[in-house]
Amino acid sequence: MKVIITGGAGFIGRHLARRLLSDGHQVRLFDSFSPQIHGTASPSEVLGELATACDVIRGDVRDRDALAAALVDQEVVVHFAAETGTGQSMYEIERYVDVNSRGTAVLLDLLANRGGSIKRVVVASSRSVYGEGRYTCAQHGVVFPLPRKKAALDAGDFSVKCPDCNAACTEMSTDEASKLHPTSIYGITKLNQEQMVLVATRALGLGGVALRYQNVYGPGQSLNNPYTGILSIFSRLLQSNQKINIFEDGAESRDFVYIDDVVEATTLAICGDETVSGVFNVGTGVKTTVLDVANTLKKVYGSISELEISGDYRTGDIRHNFADLDQARKILGFEPKIDFAVGMANFSKWVLSEGKYENTGTTYEQSIEEMRARGLMK
Repeated sequence: MKVIITGGAGFIGRHLARRLLSDGHQVRLFDSFSPQIHGTASPSEVLGELATACDVIRGDVRDRDALAAALVDQEVVVHFAAETGTGQSMYEIERYVDVNSRGTAVLLDLLANRGGSIKRVVVASSRSVYGEGRYTCAQHGVVFPLPRKKAALDAGDFSVKCPDCNAACTEMSTDEASKLHPTSIYGITKLNQEQMVLVATRALGLGGVALRYQNVYGPGQSLNNPYTGILSIFSRLLQSNQKINIFEDGAESRDFVYIDDVVEATTLAICGDETVSGVFNVGTGVKTTVLDVANTLKKVYGSISELEISGDYRTGDIRHNFADLDQARKILGFEPKIDFAVGMANFSKWVLSEGKYENTGTTYEQSIEEMRARGLMK
């Protein structure tokens, strides 16, 4: 097939492109090569061998003419183009909405009004659409908690409360039928993206799939962007033996899914049964705490960094979320294969091979101060 990947120069896009090429597909990459993600590297430096193996077009997903030209003769669109970063989205609201929501609208408007050869759209969604996700209360059973209250967070109470009785409740895996209530602008735009894609493709008679990725990690992810990816941030600070600020009490958890598993799930969505549409979680179904991540990386790098559990928190952050994979298993045939220990070993080996980035701590602290200055970081 002929597959265009918007945001194709990004972390997942590059790995997916290699997989698709190895499977015999033709791949076109459309990307703006954002400095926040790629730094000052040239497109050829970012893409390496993909610069010649793929058809590469530099452009903004909001540029209607550029995107229209890129879509010519393609059969599948994998829509990755988006601004990412929960914290940053809370104060760069216009940019996040413009790129994520309007950019998706431009894509779908072109498909609706210019026809063409596109048969399927796969959009990268996010676990952030769930907000806190699914919990259980001893008295009320399955519940979907509201965002945690500022007063409780300020007092160091980071637990998630039942919306009915305010008792502490216990996290559960979150399935696709769970309540959708994002707690950040980023999460809102990802929900907006997936809903627009699913509604528009259904109306146009195209295949439409939204993949709700959990926390994706692995070799090749951006080490320049201080707004996303705690594994990258922690790795660089630990290599420089700088203090690590562990937010809340360190017991907050995420579902970390290795890049190869994400590529496998995405490939199944692209190449599988053409009648398959809808939303699917992509993760491991296993939760890992932030403190466990920091300690694991500290040991790997032999760092003497202090891990400071500060009680700080960011507005819009959730406490826990991990994926229920039943639907992805049954319909896509997806089964994650890389456990956290193996994935972390691969990731850290790659980080060490990249050498040190001397400005990582500085840019990360700048991102924290930006949030503090706006009252979004406590």
